[in-house]
Amino acid sequence: MNIRINSRIRAQELRLIDEEGQNLGVFPLEEAMKMAVERNVDLIEISPNAKPPIAKLMDYGKWQYAENKKQKKAKAGAKPTETKSIQVKPGTSENDLEMKAKAASKWLKEGHRIKVELYLQGRSKYMQEDFLKERLNRVLNLITENFKVAEPLKKIPKGMMLTIEKDTKKPQ
Repeated sequence: MNIRINSRIRAQELRLIDEEGQNLGVFPLEEAMKMAVERNVDLIEISPNAKPPIAKLMDYGKWQYAENKKQKKAKAGAKPTETKSIQVKPGTSENDLEMKAKAASKWLKEGHRIKVELYLQGRSKYMQEDFLKERLNRVLNLITENFKVAEPLKKIPKGMMLTIEKDTKKPQ
């Protein structure tokens, strides 16, 4: 981002804001520069696309420090999400399903997406689709967190798959 300060500002008129954030009004560039020199601060163009552009009377070093601090705080708040995966087979036991659902609930709570795959091999690839959907729903019913289907059920080369993610709209 290219910030224009002092003599680099090209606008003829500027809306001025002082150090405390008070709007001083619209001034010609020369008068704004005089005010900056009198106050022993810099004239920083903070919003060049506004009509008229907005400039702040402030020490450039302090302004730069505050902007960097804002960016770091915003970056720290952003949390990366992963797509975790759970694989089940039509014959997976209830106990194993509970373990996988418990892991899925934990991942959903952390904000991750989960790919639930029904792995089919051999003759199980030719089973009725309703039966296979019911097998997949067994796992989904055991998940304790509120979730929504991000990607609907679809066939993949190894079987069937759907993607779920945390539903933030439903109350706990």
